[in-house]
Amino acid sequence: MTTVVIVIHLMLAAALIGVILLQKSEGGGLGMGGGGMSGFMSGRSTANLLTRTTAILAAGFFLTSMALAYLAGIRQPATDTLLMQPPRSQSQPQPAPSPAAPDHPAPVQPAAPAAPLAK
Repeated sequence: MTTVVIVIHLMLAAALIGVILLQKSEGGGLGMGGGGMSGFMSGRSTANLLTRTTAILAAGFFLTSMALAYLAGIRQPATDTLLMQPPRSQSQPQPAPSPAAPDHPAPVQPAAPAAPLAK
């Protein structure tokens, strides 16, 4: 679905660029219509056609932009990757397991008598 919308979006963008470049500007530009009334359409009807075409293509471009933003939002949860903590197993080594405590306490050994000090 996303791929289809991207392809349509790119086609609209290319067509919009072409239609905008065809329009006659005050400086002449790439516009057509410098040949008087002998052309296919008069200057006024060409301007109206190009203006309508530009408006339609621009509306389609905005709609596909919003559709792509919506599709991107529902596909992945919004998370900030800079603040996201990596899993614990990768970031910190696991401590060595401590020996298990015995089930019963060890018997207490009586202390050996201290040896007399020699003078």
